[in-house]
Amino acid sequence: MTALRLAAVALACTAVIGTVPGCGNKTPDYQSIWTSGTTTTTSTEAEAPVTVGRFLEDQGVVAEAVAPDAPTDLTVSIPTPPGWSKKQNPMLPATTVVLGKGEKFPRAVLSVVRLNGDFDANEAIRHGVVDAQLSPKFRLLDASNEDYQGFPSSMVQGTYEMDGQRLHSWFRMVIATGSAPADQRYLAQLAVTAPADEAPKQAADVEAIMNGFTVAAK
Repeated sequence: MTALRLAAVALACTAVIGTVPGCGNKTPDYQSIWTSGTTTTTSTEAEAPVTVGRFLEDQGVVAEAVAPDAPTDLTVSIPTPPGWSKKQNPMLPATTVVLGKGEKFPRAVLSVVRLNGDFDANEAIRHGVVDAQLSPKFRLLDASNEDYQGFPSSMVQGTYEMDGQRLHSWFRMVIATGSAPADQRYLAQLAVTAPADEAPKQAADVEAIMNGFTVAAK
């Protein structure tokens, strides 16, 4: 994200995981929230693939970034493996949680967006893989749209290039619903990135973070 991408959503998120090419400067500003990576096309270009951020924007959904521990109706959290600690990243919203080990990588980026508006969560989540595929020289390794902890979810694993380095990213996006009666919906995103040549060495920590990712109504 130049702002929640794993590419900008997952990819952008960690390097933000990726970098976040933008969705444009409309209201709501999805670029600053997701870093969804939608690109602009001309009449002679093929239509750009639709990211989750673009899909929601087109549905008239209003998004507000919130800290993962802010919702009173939803629990969103990740564990901190031994040797990992909270990090600062000025490229990401202050509400984003960043965990890391070392100076730059590996990094885990957790963000939550409150969604207001009518939309089909299952249809929206189908666009999750698009965000990752917009990362530079992205190579898909694994993907799934199976529900996660009872909510619509998209999981993507792949590699991409940033600043001449090949990175390996694990990304999950969940559209969750808080407790009744409000039934407020949220987009929770987790991206974990490490240098591709270090992926096997970091696998245990990455697995602990991804498997410990909790999204549950309170």
